[in-house]
Amino acid sequence: MKKTIALFFMTAIYLNFSAQGTQHDSLKHSNIQEVIVIGTKEISQKQAKPLSSVDEYLEQSATINMLKRGAYAWEPLINNMPTERTLVTIDGMRIFGACTDKMDPVTSYVEVSNLAKAEISSGQGGSAHGSTIGGSIDLVREKSSLGDERFRFGINSGFESVNNQKVFGAATSYRNSRFYADINFMNRDAENYWAGNHQEIPFSQFRKFNISGISGVKIDENKLIEASVIYDKANDVGYPALPMDVSLAEALIGSLKFQILPADFFIKDWETKLYYNNITHRMDDTKRPAVPIHMDMPGWSKTAGYYSKFRSDFERHHMSLNLNGYYNQSLAEMTMYPANPAESAMFMYTWPDVKTLYQGIFIEDHFQIDDFVELKFTASAGYHSNKIDNEFALNSMRIFYPDMTQQKSRILKNFSANFSRNQLGLEYGIGVGFGDRAPSVSEGYGFYLFNSFENYDYIGNPYLKNENSLEGNAYISLKKTDFFAKISSSYFHISNYIVGKINPEFIPMTIGAKGVKVYSALDYATIFNVSLDSEIKVLPELKWTSQIVYSRGKDFQDVNLPFISPVSYFTKLHFEKGRFNTEFSVKGNFKHHDYSAVYGEKPVSDFILFNANLGYRFDFGHSKIFTKVGAENILNRNYTTYADWNNIPRPGRNFFVNVNYSF
Repeated sequence: MKKTIALFFMTAIYLNFSAQGTQHDSLKHSNIQEVIVIGTKEISQKQAKPLSSVDEYLEQSATINMLKRGAYAWEPLINNMPTERTLVTIDGMRIFGACTDKMDPVTSYVEVSNLAKAEISSGQGGSAHGSTIGGSIDLVREKSSLGDERFRFGINSGFESVNNQKVFGAATSYRNSRFYADINFMNRDAENYWAGNHQEIPFSQFRKFNISGISGVKIDENKLIEASVIYDKANDVGYPALPMDVSLAEALIGSLKFQILPADFFIKDWETKLYYNNITHRMDDTKRPAVPIHMDMPGWSKTAGYYSKFRSDFERHHMSLNLNGYYNQSLAEMTMYPANPAESAMFMYTWPDVKTLYQGIFIEDHFQIDDFVELKFTASAGYHSNKIDNEFALNSMRIFYPDMTQQKSRILKNFSANFSRNQLGLEYGIGVGFGDRAPSVSEGYGFYLFNSFENYDYIGNPYLKNENSLEGNAYISLKKTDFFAKISSSYFHISNYIVGKINPEFIPMTIGAKGVKVYSALDYATIFNVSLDSEIKVLPELKWTSQIVYSRGKDFQDVNLPFISPVSYFTKLHFEKGRFNTEFSVKGNFKHHDYSAVYGEKPVSDFILFNANLGYRFDFGHSKIFTKVGAENILNRNYTTYADWNNIPRPGRNFFVNVNYSF
């Protein structure tokens, strides 16, 4: 029966649609960037669950999958590539997590209440703020603009039954012709969730608080100064897929921007931003039963950076230039306390106080050949340098690399070219790209990092070469009044593909670990993605949208790569009339046949889920209340996916209610 249902939906889903919440640009550049709309001065009312996490919004994209180690702070994979090969920014600011186990991705430091949209660039075209191979996500925060005087206020609240999650938030904004300010906060409090077999998943609770503010002042007819700050704090965060939890994940992110809108014909917009962020992360195992040896594992990441970019139009050229740079310090420690108090504690640096300096330049040109044909070129180059100033930490790495130097510098480069034609609703395009990246702090300098998925300790390798990728992509779409369909694909040939290889000469430090892996490079690996989407307006009030995605990843010896999605599908019927809307959706994955046993993966069964929701807006003059109620995993399916670390089961049946009041 399951296969029959799945095949039915696959037959219906025959062309590629951008996921729910994705904005289709009927003008130009629709092939360049995907935009997921999150808020427009208030929480999205068209979202199936408006107060869902940022992770759930991003998961709607055909380009993005989310790797889950618990119920909180999922790791975004772009084109099936992890964060080492991709780039995530907040308003163009570079931010680096402070956790060696990736418990604090950049996406965890923002909330749906302060985000306007997520701009997703696939492949090398996403190198505006640094080098990338898989692509980039820029999380653009919601803010007011100068205009007629206006004051707004809103309150959000929600509840989810599967983990007794309580959500509460508030936002206020004010603007006039010379000043604007936006302030909002969101608080989430969740207990352990329950899987589909009525099994409580221990250590899946979390508490999170986020506050954000942006304020701008017009200082001249065409000049503006804007200051912004984000403070995010999560504590008592459980990670059921990992051997440790988190007692504190804290971020302070601030920036100051100066913007000019010149009257000059050539330069249309010029903005310069200075920013600083401080990330603190503390792993904790004190609440875990039968811990062989207690450990403290704090980490810190501090980044100071800038960018200065301007946009200009010249005849048929729409150009932009971005100078950007940052200085980051990444430090992580581990202290082990033996059960016998007479024995001394053991201390080591897991990230040996690595200081990274980057300075880059990015150029983009949209060349409008005629009313139908466009060429887009991007190019970037950057200087990247890692340095270890701490003598003790440096000597720790020299245990494995006696001739290791204190500093390592690299030149990074990205290039992409895209051709597109759009006429009478038929659009098609093709593109190529080349780019490289430097090894991450963990890959280059990690010291006995335990990977609980593979059950190996990992050691960095400062001698790794740049990983580089050759990309090809193509798409074709058809858009009519009541119909939209698109098929798109991408192919990546990645040389010097960085993975861990077993070194039998080293002894593991983690109790129960199988051995030690050292980061090394394969000759190459390939990743292929194709997505097919459609949107049909069945009636003026009724839309049917669908999506299916296929991916395949292998190395040069035809060994499957880890965390490559099996065939996934999604379809929904959305009805909206006046103040009322309702939706019924189906989503699922095929069986994960092409799993990677070499990297610790296991086969995962197929699954199919049914979800439903309905919403209504009550208007009271200038005020309004929007309510949405729904159910997820209606049949209470017990399932896990390829993207669940150590195959932890997903949540079972969940009833939710979201309420938004605004005036």
